[in-house]
Amino acid sequence: MSTTPENPTIDPVGDLSELEREGDIAADFLEGLLDIADVGGDLALDVRNGRAYVSVESDGDGGLRTLSDPDTVQALQELTRLAVQVRAGRASRVILDIGGSRDARQQALADLVDRAIARLDEGASQASLPPMSSYERKLVHDIVSERGLVSESYGEGADRHTVIRRA
Repeated sequence: MSTTPENPTIDPVGDLSELEREGDIAADFLEGLLDIADVGGDLALDVRNGRAYVSVESDGDGGLRTLSDPDTVQALQELTRLAVQVRAGRASRVILDIGGSRDARQQALADLVDRAIARLDEGASQASLPPMSSYERKLVHDIVSERGLVSESYGEGADRHTVIRRA
């Protein structure tokens, strides 16, 4: 593996090409699923923050609306990750967005954080959020940090949740 002056253990070119390959595998898998479901959609691939992102968008086709439900997106993302893992031979952290579901979920998480901050403003010493995926907890940690507060994750497995408090 080649090295960089900033970090001698990371090969950005190798990592980028592997992430692009993950995105391609994920896109192929999702295309097949969309064909089976007879749902139209355009796929876009991106690599950022050390992850492959696959977005499925559509021009007015209502078929994506059902698939963009947060629980459905999460399930499809897990299936896609498994498909990538089988073909790539390693675990994948590909992120799936269907019909803007990620933006909608990020806004919902920001609203949840704002409600938790309101509880802190009312005198609570801390505010616990409901359990969520590791990706959603990461988004929450980022939002909390932007708001000038601190957060930590507690619990195990499906019960892992975020607690917010003042610094």
